Amino acid sequence: MLSFNHCRTGPRGTVAHGATLCDGISRREWLRIGGLSALGIGLPELMQARANAASPVLSATASGSFGKAKACIVLFMLGGPPQHETWDPKPDAPNEIRGDLGTIATATPGLHVGELMPRTAKLTDRIAVLRAMATDDNAHSSSGYWMLTGYPHTPKNSENALPGAPNDWPSIASVVRHLKGDATSLPGSVRLPEEIWNTGRIVWPGQDAGWLGDHADPWLIDCEPHKKDFRVPTISLPADISTDRLLARRTLQETMNRSLDALHSTNSAQRWAVWQNKAIDLLRTNTAQRAFAIEQESDATRERYGTNRFGQSVLLARRLVESGVSLVQVNWTRGDADDNVAPAWDTHAKNSERLKNALMPPMDQAYSALLEDLEQRGLLDETLVVWMGEFGRSPKINPSGGRDHWGHVFSAALAGGGVQGGAVYGRSDRQGGFPIEGRVEPQDLSATIFHCLGFAPETELRDRFDRPLAISKGHPIGQILT
Repeated sequence: MLSFNHCRTGPRGTVAHGATLCDGISRREWLRIGGLSALGIGLPELMQARANAASPVLSATASGSFGKAKACIVLFMLGGPPQHETWDPKPDAPNEIRGDLGTIATATPGLHVGELMPRTAKLTDRIAVLRAMATDDNAHSSSGYWMLTGYPHTPKNSENALPGAPNDWPSIASVVRHLKGDATSLPGSVRLPEEIWNTGRIVWPGQDAGWLGDHADPWLIDCEPHKKDFRVPTISLPADISTDRLLARRTLQETMNRSLDALHSTNSAQRWAVWQNKAIDLLRTNTAQRAFAIEQESDATRERYGTNRFGQSVLLARRLVESGVSLVQVNWTRGDADDNVAPAWDTHAKNSERLKNALMPPMDQAYSALLEDLEQRGLLDETLVVWMGEFGRSPKINPSGGRDHWGHVFSAALAGGGVQGGAVYGRSDRQGGFPIEGRVEPQDLSATIFHCLGFAPETELRDRFDRPLAISKGHPIGQILT
């Protein structure tokens, strides 16, 4: 789906004026490491200690944000949205950095955003902006894996990486489903309207439950809710099969299952039976049918979200959350008019044109509609809304008028359950190229999501060898939480 002909890696760190090395460790600390090693304390332990000291550790018991969100909606801007034209514009930078788009004031004093976000600008008093997200990974697949799981890919900068060990950490969505379970006949976590893939239909790692097991897989609903004849193929009955006929088939299935007790006792068969029953329940229950009955929304509401695939998917996410789904991830998908040079938010060419005509208006419309709709329904305080992509775009505009891959600094935004509206955390340099304050990595974002949903980062999962593993190695970002 995405084009990689223009992929670039950023500059490697260099030794600063006699003080620190490229990773920020001073020469004196390097000497200390030699002495500490004799005591069994090496570089990894020292680095962890430094990270812990610098991280905004938040006590769950002391924070009103812990567990405030009953559900979470993740809006994933596939391809890498530019920080310069969204949450972190640089109006005083040279033309080749700032681009030809201006900025507008927002509801948050002192905060300006890109001019193509007029609806969102009025709502920033409900939004917390992170301006120093970083992965230092310029590959869609591997940087995306880190953003979706909270665990870095091995190795970094690995484009067209495939799912599977050693990079099979469960996605945030699957961890939430595992911990919260399925509250209704609907699955606890859902992805729509399609999975994330690179050109050639190469599916990204980090979208499923990995080693956690398929019981926790977030369901993929491949759908086109903006079309008039919208149906969800994975849960809709074929036109020639009535409910009575379905029940007859289920009776036959149960009879066959009873005659195959030996086979049914195996783990794989039991898992198959669980999924089989779940699918049938989805077909039969009013809860599922009501959740996907987007045609019941008023014309005004549907138009407010935007009558395109992304807008109607966001509206569908709101309906699913209302129906008891704990986490819904809406992926920005490739449009019919997208090409391989600059599909979705991967604006290697004609960045400004793509933003004005194809990207920013539908994003601004759907995102702002979701926040307003949730607030009007009394749901925003208990629904965490996360706006993010896999990385940002390069500070300098390339000869094709585009911006290239940039994982060294980019922006994300959170709103709703547990989030302090009007907050801005982190700062990038004058060109929007590197963090200079408040750096946040994906594990801190995942820890923040889990925290708002009521799970401390040290909450344990058990892998296939029964080893306890923390759901996140990050820390909740206390500066943006209530």
